[in-house]
Amino acid sequence: MTTRRDLLAAGAALLAPLPAWAADGQSAAKNKSRLILLGTGGGPTPKPNRAAPSQVIVINGDAYVIDCGNGVARQMVLAGIPVSSLRNIFITHQHSDHNADYGNLIWLSWATTLATKVGTYGPPPLKDMTRLFLEMNDYDIRTRMADEGRPALKDLIEVHEVIGDGAVMQDANVKVTAALVEHPLVKPAFAYRFDCPDRSIVISGDTRPSENLVRLAKGADVLVHEVMYLPAIEQLIARESNAKTLRDHLLASHTPTEQVGRIATEAGVKTLVLSHLVPGGPPVIPDQVWYDAVRPHFHGELVVGRDLMEL
Repeated sequence: MTTRRDLLAAGAALLAPLPAWAADGQSAAKNKSRLILLGTGGGPTPKPNRAAPSQVIVINGDAYVIDCGNGVARQMVLAGIPVSSLRNIFITHQHSDHNADYGNLIWLSWATTLATKVGTYGPPPLKDMTRLFLEMNDYDIRTRMADEGRPALKDLIEVHEVIGDGAVMQDANVKVTAALVEHPLVKPAFAYRFDCPDRSIVISGDTRPSENLVRLAKGADVLVHEVMYLPAIEQLIARESNAKTLRDHLLASHTPTEQVGRIATEAGVKTLVLSHLVPGGPPVIPDQVWYDAVRPHFHGELVVGRDLMEL
């Protein structure tokens, strides 16, 4: 039989402060970062086996999206990340496979439940892109404001153009730093480093081998780097009418497998994640082929990225 004394003792136990080990565990869980690869295919062509380039870092329920390839909002939903948790967007460079759904992600999130401000960061002409996107969709926006009582979308977007190396943003969850990388003919193009409470994560964006990226990634826990498998490039471009021009572009502005491994080794990163795979398929290159091409040049943890993979 439960007595009054038992009930009082149980209540006191509930009100008592957490022991140190339990409090530390709760704090660690709160500050744990989640890195999810939303899309891992390289290039603007829609693919049946990989979504367009994008990743999200989630800390304390806040979502920081890096690049917005087409379909990014749906990829967030498939990953179980509420679009209402969107807090910041970072665009590495102005290529369509990285920015096609920049405006759409904010717009569709707002049309769902988003009612908090979103900071957007990226190279020019990000301000003009945002203004023109809002202008293009003004009819729908005004209609939803009237019909559904939504706040003005323009008031929820704070645009910041990034033009050079250095600190980009810092809040209670993360510090973000940018570094210029080389991705001809697109200038400027950036890599971003996210210093989270529990670890550091670097996203390369599109780049050929870059010493500036190596400096940004020094000692990072995770480096997500674009990668190109040269033996498959000739097969990829054989079907293209602009084969020579495309080949020259790929060789001049992307990073082959062996060099990705060397970059990660030089930077001293703990984990290397291969993403923005070129070619991303079809034809589909088995994960083991990517792994075997990089492994001789990097001896830390090596991951071949897949859509919706969480690290």
